[in-house]
Amino acid sequence: MNWENEARRILKAEIVRRGLTYSLLAKRLQAMGVYETERSVANKMSRGTFSFVFFLQCMKAMGASSISFELMVDIPTLGRRR
Repeated sequence: MNWENEARRILKAEIVRRGLTYSLLAKRLQAMGVYETERSVANKMSRGTFSFVFFLQCMKAMGASSISFELMVDIPTLGRRR
């Protein structure tokens, strides 16, 4: 299971769904006082190793008022009571 890929997939899907570019997202982040450049956003997305704080900042910069997503990974059910 690759959590970096999953994080990247979720954030990238939101960026695409909202019709944004990394450049525009960086400008919106800067307007909020979060100093990212197009390149730094692209690097974080490429690696998929950004923090949850960065994820939340991006969602706010994109105008999200709530967040809902489906994880594409299987979570083991060991130890779960029935």
